[in-house]
Amino acid sequence: MMMVANVLVMMLFATQLLFLAGSWLASGAQWPQEPDLSYNSPVDLRVQPADQNDQQQFKQKLAVEQRPELTWRYPEQPVEQRNLAPEFTLRQPVVPETVRVECGEQVVQVLVQKDLMGIGQLILGSDILLGNCPPPVRSCWTPRSSILFSCVWFQMTEDAFIYQFTLLYTPSAVGGSPIVRTQDVSISIECHYPRNQDVSSSAMKPTWVPFIAAEASEESLHFSLKLMTDDWQFERPSAQYFLGDQLNIEASVAQFHHVPLRVFVDHCVATLIPNTNTVPRYAFLDNFGCLMDGVLTGSSSHILPRRQDDKLRIQLEAFRFQQESSGVIYITCSLRATTAVEPVSATSKACSFSDSWREAGGFHNQCSCCETSCGSGGAMAQPLGM
Repeated sequence: MMMVANVLVMMLFATQLLFLAGSWLASGAQWPQEPDLSYNSPVDLRVQPADQNDQQQFKQKLAVEQRPELTWRYPEQPVEQRNLAPEFTLRQPVVPETVRVECGEQVVQVLVQKDLMGIGQLILGSDILLGNCPPPVRSCWTPRSSILFSCVWFQMTEDAFIYQFTLLYTPSAVGGSPIVRTQDVSISIECHYPRNQDVSSSAMKPTWVPFIAAEASEESLHFSLKLMTDDWQFERPSAQYFLGDQLNIEASVAQFHHVPLRVFVDHCVATLIPNTNTVPRYAFLDNFGCLMDGVLTGSSSHILPRRQDDKLRIQLEAFRFQQESSGVIYITCSLRATTAVEPVSATSKACSFSDSWREAGGFHNQCSCCETSCGSGGAMAQPLGM
């Protein structure tokens, strides 16, 4: 009986629902449609983070997504105008004259300045090679080095013997750094020696000699060789000099009652003892009046222009012998006099080298033989020493 009552209640409830629906439709209302869940109608499905860190990152991500795009940019760097010199010429390096070569009979003398490049950078002697042989290396680099002929390349032509070698300079690093301030240098050097030499003199030309010349040769002559003061007015009381000083040497012949005479210095040699045949020896004046010191060493030594025929003045730059510490040098010179009327000749001259050969009396053409051979002299010269 209870079950029938429940069914009746449910049926009655359903009847009421149908009645309400019919009444609602009768009023003109429409049945609600299902929502469109297609792709064209997106649904905002945002998942909220679970913990606090995820929430913070989520908020930052949303802030980035919602930040507007930055349109401002830094301005471009200004272009600075170069203030160049209106007139500028690049200085071209000048080839320095720092190497001098002297071709001798047994060795070749090579003079290399320490400032090889001419730029103020001094080189080391250990960085130089001469041919296949290194130069002698000392604690204090000397600018002069010798090379033996065994270290060079030899060639013979129809007219000459030619010795060739190369001076090589390879700079080492400066101090403990990996840099250098000079560059490699290679200099080719040749020495030419003629194969053909004249062994006989030219044809003899008789020269008239006046009687006074013969008369003067019969009389005794008095020569002197003195060290003079800087003004040439007095004999120097001291024979002590320092390197860099100039020796003022005056050669003279006493006139007395002779005819006018002209004095010449044929030969001068420096030694450690008063013996001209000892070694070491340095013939700084040779070949009948040729002062060779300027040519051999590049010094400023020279013969002064003549003021009097009976006097000859020589300025010699002070020197010393290498590896000799005695400090004493003996100078022995051979003096000769002719009559003043006799012309200056190859065997009666007073020549010195300063850029070119110059003769003390102005007869410069007579100096052309100074670097070869000026022949043999006539009268015997008198040796004098200091």
